[in-house]
Amino acid sequence: MSQAPITEAAPVRYPGPPPERADLVVIGGGIVGVTTALFAARKGLSVALVEKGRIAAEQSSRNWGWIRQQGRDPAELPIMMEANRLWPELARETNEEIGLRQTGVTYLARDDAAMARFEAWLPHAREHDLDTHPMSREEVAEMLPGAAADWAGGLRTPSDMRAEPALAVPALARLAVRAGVQIVENCAARGVDREAGRVVGVVTEQGRIKAGAVVLAGGAWSSLLLRREGIAIPQLSVRATAAATEALPEVHGGGAGDDRLAFRRREDGGYTIASAGFHELFVGPDALRAFGSFARQWLADLGGTRLRAAAPRGYPDAWSTPRRWGEDEASPFERMRVLDPAPNRRMLARIARDFARAFPALGPVRLRAAWAGMIDVMPDVVPVVDESPLRGLWICTGMCGHGFGIGPAMGRIMADLVTGAEAGHDLARFRFGRFTDGSRLKPGPSL
Repeated sequence: MSQAPITEAAPVRYPGPPPERADLVVIGGGIVGVTTALFAARKGLSVALVEKGRIAAEQSSRNWGWIRQQGRDPAELPIMMEANRLWPELARETNEEIGLRQTGVTYLARDDAAMARFEAWLPHAREHDLDTHPMSREEVAEMLPGAAADWAGGLRTPSDMRAEPALAVPALARLAVRAGVQIVENCAARGVDREAGRVVGVVTEQGRIKAGAVVLAGGAWSSLLLRREGIAIPQLSVRATAAATEALPEVHGGGAGDDRLAFRRREDGGYTIASAGFHELFVGPDALRAFGSFARQWLADLGGTRLRAAAPRGYPDAWSTPRRWGEDEASPFERMRVLDPAPNRRMLARIARDFARAFPALGPVRLRAAWAGMIDVMPDVVPVVDESPLRGLWICTGMCGHGFGIGPAMGRIMADLVTGAEAGHDLARFRFGRFTDGSRLKPGPSL
């Protein structure tokens, strides 16, 4: 099965039609939506999952494939550690090969200042008995014997894992279907039905689904649907470019990267390579509205964020994208089934060159495939995991590029929240109200 990102050209495997009613409707077929549906079905709920395009066709098949505890925000770390326990269980239950391997994640420090930033995170690892440890210059050289780069040291978590995103999320979707979830692709949610200030269902392009609870896990599209419902969150999306190399000799079996280059061994014998410190923001109405919320993040990363004049037509924050539409009108989600941004060609050349320079014995690095994804981000670099002001509408979005690894635990949490059970973690940092209650937003660690 292909390990390339999923596109709109992929066949529709779940054509529907949607059910007339369900206990829970999940909007969005990425890793968070799929696992939310799976765990909710296992709790005895009737669950419908609607996806405007294809399962995992956006960021859930375009990420690096890292399953990373290392460097997480302290509030995310226990949740991510739960996800690390869930991944092997779910992989066994799928009875499919998803490329799950415990090969560790390593951050590489170009200089002593970077090493100091890495070591400042170590108390969080120690608090949770995580196996993260610093590496000396000599230990890095021993781990990467063919490297030409002279890294000053590193930070490594051996228990971290990797998997193939384009294999893993569709496999989990098939597992969810076996648990009773009704998935419908090519079925955009146009809005929610409400009565007396609470959700009573979802309006889709294929008809209404009555339901007492809705989970929005729409990634980069979440804020657009919420705005239509009169709910605002300061969510933006940035373009990140990545590529898969042709098959190469193994220089490292896991995931690693410094402030310029990230790489991860693939099951097809190549590497996923990407820029570790470069992303692009297309300026639109939401970006202007959220400027104040994101100012601190942008000022701290002036070299990493490139502004682009305007998003292409149909993107969530494009100037021409409607913010209001009727239930009987085609929504922006139907006009762009899959957000499939073109990769930055100049960046592709740079990352291939950087990888070849880091490991000169490989010779010229040729690319098998290249792609980009739109990463949904929040001002404090942590998600929203909470019930919205509209009762019965739950939000799980803004994963900030960290969603693939943590997805299974977030799905379990959402299933418990919807059914009134305890989340098992302190979710105060992820509450919806932090944007409106005067709280000072504190960005998480930029590791």
